[in-house]
Amino acid sequence: MTATEDPPHSLHAEQVGYKQTLGRRHVQMIAIGGAIGTGLFLGSASRLHSTGPALLFSYAFVGVIAYFLMRALGELVLHRATSGAFVSYMREFYGEKWAYVTGWMYWLNWALTGIAELSAVGLYVQYWFPTMPTWATVLIALAVVLVVNLLSARAFGEFEFWASILKVGAIVVFLVVGLVVVIGGFSIGGHQAGFQNLWSNPGGFWPASGDYSWYGPILVMSGVVFAYAAIEMVGVAAGEMADAEREVPKAVNAVIFRIAIFYCGSILLLVSMLPTTEYKSGTSPFVTVFERLGLTWMGALIQIVLIVAAMSSLNSGLYSTGRVLRSLGMSKQAPAFTLKMSNSGVPWAGIVLTSVVYVFGSLLNYLMPDAFEIALEAAAIGVVFTWATIFLCQIRFRQLVDKGVLPPSPFPAPWSPWSSYIGLVFLALVIVGLGVSGWESSPYFSHKVSFLVVVFGIPILAILLAVGWMVVKPAVVANTGGKIESVWTDEGPRYGGTDAEDLDPAEKGEGGVV
Repeated sequence: MTATEDPPHSLHAEQVGYKQTLGRRHVQMIAIGGAIGTGLFLGSASRLHSTGPALLFSYAFVGVIAYFLMRALGELVLHRATSGAFVSYMREFYGEKWAYVTGWMYWLNWALTGIAELSAVGLYVQYWFPTMPTWATVLIALAVVLVVNLLSARAFGEFEFWASILKVGAIVVFLVVGLVVVIGGFSIGGHQAGFQNLWSNPGGFWPASGDYSWYGPILVMSGVVFAYAAIEMVGVAAGEMADAEREVPKAVNAVIFRIAIFYCGSILLLVSMLPTTEYKSGTSPFVTVFERLGLTWMGALIQIVLIVAAMSSLNSGLYSTGRVLRSLGMSKQAPAFTLKMSNSGVPWAGIVLTSVVYVFGSLLNYLMPDAFEIALEAAAIGVVFTWATIFLCQIRFRQLVDKGVLPPSPFPAPWSPWSSYIGLVFLALVIVGLGVSGWESSPYFSHKVSFLVVVFGIPILAILLAVGWMVVKPAVVANTGGKIESVWTDEGPRYGGTDAEDLDPAEKGEGGVV
């Protein structure tokens, strides 16, 4: 098929206009930045308090699932790098309907997460400027990341590069200080540091009495998943990498080591320095440790890192939603407005649309904090759904490879398909875990937020998406000439005219229309 013919499925069409400007250092730091955020710097405090040292097991186990996810994503990216990412893969392997659902779930996840991060920036800034109104901080923070995103993909990459340098630097300083304190057996606030605290902690390594429950470390995994959320950003950025085939495998393979060092290493040292009951929700555990050591200036630095981590998350949210909305717009599943791009290859319309939602969401958070808490839990469902689509697409891709329909990816996921099946089972259990932890969180039914989102929110989301699909389906059918099913069957191209050569890696960097 030539580039001038009308394709049955323009899988490469959505790449037209993007500039491949993200280099090696950007890719490596985007991968690191996605794995280090407020989930580690702040969220780990409440989990340590409620779970005990066994949280180390929770982070390690979910880290293995995250590695399975990244390897599945890596296989798909080297099959076909695209800025449409999961939306484009669902379109190829499961059809337009599931591409629509995936795209809007991913957008919802980032829209709600971004609102939370904006609100968090407002709170963090008040650490230094208590009288500064939150709305002013929200607007300033949003303006900064909006300008960065509207400049170019390279500007986004530069922001993430330096943000990741700061985040990694703070963790490395903590790891060095922590190792010295723990190995040296120094006293912290009257408590002797040492690895013996892993089992001498109140309740032992795996506390199961009093306020603790034996299944706590298992249940908390449903929250740990969201600490790892955004590692899939590499998949979205792949469409704008100068050499995705070289850089993605390196970035993906490094993820498991970064998780082991940054997450598990940090949790191990935090547990070894203070009893887990000393860590309080809302205060970074790193701030707690440094202040007990008398290093209050390091505590202040961590506050800066928290702001940078939240800004980095905002930056990633705008970057990915702009590209996912454009992918939806290409198939008439989002307003035509989202197709607009700048001369520098930025899908600015989708980015601006998400920014407007951020502003209104922050206003909602200010006016109705309870309603916003429910919305934030709904974002958690979006993360689980996105990870599930990656596993599902990898399973289908490997089936087609095994049948000889598609050429194998140069970066196959190990232990496939079992690694992806394990990932899917785990994600299903995360949903169950969210429901159980939500039920146990409060004696008042109206405050069992996670439970309410799982039991009522998921069906409501399903209904809204089903209605939405009914609305856009006629336009999608007209746009595709009725070709709305998956591109491939077990025998070959579903509609004819699309073959393995159309998806040859040599074409991917050109962004040509097949």
